[in-house]
Amino acid sequence: MNKQILIPTDFSKNALNAVRYTIDLYSKLNCDFYLLNVLDFERYTTENLIIPESGSAAFELAKEDTEKKFQKLLHTLALHNDNPKHRYHTITTLDFLLEAMKKIITEKDVDLVAMGTKGATGSKKVFFGSNTVNAMEKIRECPVLAIPDEISYTTPKEIVFPTDYKAKFKRKELSYLIEIGKMHHSNIAVLHLDKNNELSGDQEANKQLLNTILEETPHSFHDLTESNLAKGIQTFIESRDSNMMAFINRKHVFFGSVFSKPLLKEIGYEATVPILALH
Repeated sequence: MNKQILIPTDFSKNALNAVRYTIDLYSKLNCDFYLLNVLDFERYTTENLIIPESGSAAFELAKEDTEKKFQKLLHTLALHNDNPKHRYHTITTLDFLLEAMKKIITEKDVDLVAMGTKGATGSKKVFFGSNTVNAMEKIRECPVLAIPDEISYTTPKEIVFPTDYKAKFKRKELSYLIEIGKMHHSNIAVLHLDKNNELSGDQEANKQLLNTILEETPHSFHDLTESNLAKGIQTFIESRDSNMMAFINRKHVFFGSVFSKPLLKEIGYEATVPILALH
């Protein structure tokens, strides 16, 4: 069965980069890529608070413009990597982005959402745009891969997986991390985040469980006692020339404990690798 991958696009340079990265990452698999664009009417109507109805002049102009941009995008992708294993589908919607994404995830049984970290109006001072943060927080049906601006694809030889070992691991929630690891023969560098060097009995048991789950995938264990976790993770990634970071985003746990929103944003300011949010 083909891998179903959803990629929102606003036709910006960063969005194009995200598409290219994702099709290269999954070049070995049969994939259906769903390219999603939310219609923008600002250029076609002065009543910005009123969304034009289907069939109106403003609607038809915006839709026609989007279709032309999709054709240009598909041509660009064919020149980049004309992979017979890949099929592309374009979707144009009036829905809010998050709502549209959730609807497509359900309808198409999407396996992964991949998106750039900034849109056409992205600022160098801004971490992941609000759309990306919302997706990483609120999409729980599948993993979300966030690709920083201007990062060229390189085979992920090592994926950093930060954890505090405080929650039990499940094979299902790690399946996409293991899949990428096996696909590219990547090493998964498990990075223990804790200011206390000693593991409790439960933490040790969870570490052994993780070791068992990853037994068929190359992996290694490391400890980080840096007081500034964001800085420590970034230094670890840079010192080992790692190519990706993955974390498990457990509801009401991840963003409120080891990775609070400010920490995730702090990492993002200097993000040098894509970040995979697992659920």
